Amino acid sequence: MTDAPVRRALISVSDKSGLIERAQRLAALGVELVSTGGTSRTLKEAGLEVADVADLTGYPEMMDGRVKTLHPAVHGGLLYLRDDASHVADAEAHGIQPIDLVYINLYPFEATVASGADFDTCIENIDIGGPAMLRAAAKNGAFVAVCTDGGDLDAALEEMEANAGMVSLALKRKLAMKTYSRTAAYDAAISGWYARQLEDTAPDWFAAGGKLAEALRYGENPHQAAAFYTTGEARPGVATAQQVQGKALSYNNINDTDAAYELIGELGGEKPAVAIIKHANPCGVALGTNLLEAYRAALACDSTSAFGGIVALNGALTGPLAEEITKIFTEVVIAPGADEAALEIFAKKKNLRLLLTEGLPDPAAPGTFVKTVAGGLLVQSRDNGRIMRSDLKIVTEKAPTEVELNDMLFAWRVAKHVKSNTIVYAKNGATAGIGAGQMSRIDSARIAARKAEDAAEVAGWAEPMTKGCVAASDAFFPFPDGLLQAAAAGATAVIQPGGSIRDDEVIAAANEAGLAMVFTGMRHFRH
Repeated sequence: MTDAPVRRALISVSDKSGLIERAQRLAALGVELVSTGGTSRTLKEAGLEVADVADLTGYPEMMDGRVKTLHPAVHGGLLYLRDDASHVADAEAHGIQPIDLVYINLYPFEATVASGADFDTCIENIDIGGPAMLRAAAKNGAFVAVCTDGGDLDAALEEMEANAGMVSLALKRKLAMKTYSRTAAYDAAISGWYARQLEDTAPDWFAAGGKLAEALRYGENPHQAAAFYTTGEARPGVATAQQVQGKALSYNNINDTDAAYELIGELGGEKPAVAIIKHANPCGVALGTNLLEAYRAALACDSTSAFGGIVALNGALTGPLAEEITKIFTEVVIAPGADEAALEIFAKKKNLRLLLTEGLPDPAAPGTFVKTVAGGLLVQSRDNGRIMRSDLKIVTEKAPTEVELNDMLFAWRVAKHVKSNTIVYAKNGATAGIGAGQMSRIDSARIAARKAEDAAEVAGWAEPMTKGCVAASDAFFPFPDGLLQAAAAGATAVIQPGGSIRDDEVIAAANEAGLAMVFTGMRHFRH
């Protein structure tokens, strides 16, 4: 019985693209069409013979269409086991006809939320009958082919046209699995939206879901399986960008490109800015009077590590900048736009991935971050904390200069996007040295200083850029030693959260060293 031909199909879709052509193919196979509301009208207007669900149930659609398919004539037709004699007898006794295929896509709840619709409009776009029918059909997946989008129906039609109207058990099971994934993601979107409306940061149950964007060749390493899913969040970045050229993105490309563009979003669009990322950490970041100047300054911070990195821009890619970027091997470039000259230059580099977005991510926007641990999930809000100049507290005898204050805020925003423990040295709107991901903060300070020395040697400078720089620490200095290491590297001013029980000792050390220091009152751990 599992290989019986499809004789009756129920169609109810909000997305009607390709609907008529697919319905015509079903009708050509002798399949009886049953439909609802607007879908039924569309099919009838195309000249197709369609039975309304009301003809099956004996009840009209009511309550503005909220109630139309929740009836035994529909769910019985989906759920009864064709090889169970008692089920068959019940169906015959109550006049329930089998439904062998369903094609249902759900009310566009996710798109409605993304559009910024009000509460009541979002509620009205929660589908009830659709998920119920999909789940019922999927439960009876041995007998019913369940299609949640046009691609599913195309796959079923190909088999039906080649196999006397039958859909294989293998495909029906695959479609059933996909159906449960789709309805789970749909419910997760509703749950997450409702929690945000109620400002509930720790609901009793947490659900998350996404749509497959691409099955990846492998994960962080070749022996790991991986896939990329999108959540529907309308945030400019790697998930929403248009890939203009280049090979498919790898797992590491996606991770690093996201890190790069989130950092660029942090710097905003007031001044041209460039960030170069390697292994999710910046190896150079700079502001400039134009993007070409900013790129050269960012590259100068650590040109060795930049090889094979990710370049993120906060403005449109130009021809001269494209020429400069292609002088070294770069994996990905992501930017809000690109001119024709840049596109022509990049087209000669077939493996270089170019991603174009429609804007910059808002660093202050809310969001959710999820990390797996053994047996559980860690869920937190996005780190959208921001420090403005008015938030800074000067704690030393020496006050920072205007130039130092500007560099402090720049270094602080870069440090937020570097793995902890973090030390960032900056001067004249560019990173001078970055120390990332160390167990000891003093080691981060040393590594950042050594990076600056290496950069000076490569560039042929008389001294490293850390001479006369500012230093930013993502969390407080627990002892004076890390601060003194920054001073030894040449820092004249320091920005840090404060809050250590030894703050007084650290402030005293800064005063003795002649440093200016400000507290932010906010840390930016990044693990």
